[in-house]
Amino acid sequence: MKKTIGTLLLVIFCSKLIAQQNLLSGKFTAPELKTVLIPQAQWTPFPKTSDRTGWAKADAAMMKAILEKANSYINYNWPSIPATKSLLIERTGDRNEYQSISYEKRNVLGTLLLAEVYENKGRFIDPIINGVWSICEESWWGVPAHLPQRKEYSGLMDVSAPFVDLFSAETGTFLAWVDYFVGDKLDAVSPQIRKRIYYETNYRIFQPLMTKAHGWMTKNANGRPPNNWNPWICSNWLNTVLLLEKDDVQRANAVAKILWVLDEFVNPYPKDGGCDEGPGYWGAAAASLYDNIAMLNLATNNAFNYVYKDEKIKNMARFIYRAQIGEKYFLNFADADPRPGMAANMIYRFGKDIRDTAMMRFGAFYRKPEEDGNAGRYHYFRTLFALFMQDEYRQAPQGLPLPANVWLPDIQVMIARDKEGSTDGLFVAAKGGHNDESHNHNDIGNYIVYYNGLPVLIDVGRGTYTRKTFSSRRYDIWYNCSDYHNVPTINGATQPPGARFKATNVTYKQDKSFAELSLDIAKSYPEKAGVNSWQRTIRLNRGRNVEVKDVIALTRADSIVQNLMTCYPAALVKPGELVIHYKLQDGTAKDFVIKYNPNQMGAAIEKIPLTAMEDKGILDKWGDNIYRIKFTVNKPTTNDKISFAIAPK
Repeated sequence: MKKTIGTLLLVIFCSKLIAQQNLLSGKFTAPELKTVLIPQAQWTPFPKTSDRTGWAKADAAMMKAILEKANSYINYNWPSIPATKSLLIERTGDRNEYQSISYEKRNVLGTLLLAEVYENKGRFIDPIINGVWSICEESWWGVPAHLPQRKEYSGLMDVSAPFVDLFSAETGTFLAWVDYFVGDKLDAVSPQIRKRIYYETNYRIFQPLMTKAHGWMTKNANGRPPNNWNPWICSNWLNTVLLLEKDDVQRANAVAKILWVLDEFVNPYPKDGGCDEGPGYWGAAAASLYDNIAMLNLATNNAFNYVYKDEKIKNMARFIYRAQIGEKYFLNFADADPRPGMAANMIYRFGKDIRDTAMMRFGAFYRKPEEDGNAGRYHYFRTLFALFMQDEYRQAPQGLPLPANVWLPDIQVMIARDKEGSTDGLFVAAKGGHNDESHNHNDIGNYIVYYNGLPVLIDVGRGTYTRKTFSSRRYDIWYNCSDYHNVPTINGATQPPGARFKATNVTYKQDKSFAELSLDIAKSYPEKAGVNSWQRTIRLNRGRNVEVKDVIALTRADSIVQNLMTCYPAALVKPGELVIHYKLQDGTAKDFVIKYNPNQMGAAIEKIPLTAMEDKGILDKWGDNIYRIKFTVNKPTTNDKISFAIAPK
């Protein structure tokens, strides 16, 4: 009897836990959602084109710039996309020739649309119709890089079996806002235009999403949680179905499924809010989750405001400023960019909704006068929000929080700097985790060092995406591999991919004088490496230096190489001292010294040739300036200690 009661209590507890986790889908049933959602026919998330009083509140400078840009597009020749552009993904691995045409068409359409809303004279209606028709005639709204890598596709879409990727979902958003803002003007030309918009969107997006399993909706076969695809696609799915679906029962059912899919992203997300894809992907991960919540609140008279009180959601938001190095640079572990663009308007709104003044100041810091006329090719609805917030935004306080210490225990990332609120001095970040993270690089134990906001020891990050990037050949690309990160090569072995290759014995400490991450990276190497333990400690001694200490125990000691990556030329000045010729922001030179034991190790410097297709992205981010420093242990032993000290000269 006691066992039965205990089991029952456990079931009740687990049920409550699951209910608590389903932050979005657990609030309303589908029938309840129908009563909560504003009916499609009555919903006005932004002023209709006919509401000239409403549009008079939009930012005049932004709208004039959009109008000027649209004038250059009024005779735009809408291109078709040849099949051979799609086939390039198979023939050469190139994905950009196809994408550039597709992206431009959507950006042009979005710009023409807002210009017509602003001017309201009908001048842009025919170009808009041409754009809608051209896009509806495309065989595939996505991009070839997202086609299944199977023989029956071979670089071309099977139009009889539509499925939804990132950019087909984005396409739905553009068409939905066309319908919303100028639908009556399209009907005055021909009722077939809006009919085509709904037909194509229903066939390519609504039906597949409601009837077919998509891998991005939930965890994969290995248990890896969904990444940014989940909330990013959902934000466009939600936007499109709220605007286009006239059947309010089907509309509510779709929203219910979207909430379930979003919870598949939120439930396993780290409580610390850490984005293992990095800040460069945060803008389509936690930020896209926010896009969903913001749109849901517009569609329900703020019935989802409760989400902003959740501590995990707040931490997910704060990650973007916690992961900042300096004004230009951010953490770029995995595939993240070292200098990502900031969607500043959205960041400010997110900070305001979670009532985080530091995040609001951060968003306001990156505010730029949006007078380039760019309506945006991604997250189009963010532009609409931006148009109606500029008066407040211009007057908002600005500043960078730059916290002195950040510890994200769930993703095992340490961030530390010399001075709170300042980029002056040293900055260090280090990571543990495992080698099956989203956009994974094999990089357990990796660390980076910056000084005065500029790089000294770097994570190279990602280059240009090609067919190889997300294939079985991913780790044929050098910058994805551990020997091109600041980690050792042990007995000739590098770190393999996979969740079982991970850090253990992870501890974090900090006070006013230091911050320190210690972790055993032994299990991130294969058995053939012969590693019993490799306890690595990365320590920032504030105002002095960065120390890296390895205490190792091996079953055999054939070879040990410590790899360090930098984006500046380096030189050996004397045994035990290697200098990196670092440059300050004003371009003046300043040497940075790495001290090591010359009796224990010899050092060599190699410049990495950037010649492959994938390397173009490295050139764009860093220039032709990638160097690897290899410290080779002279006489390896099975038990040893290796240390470095890194400091400005």
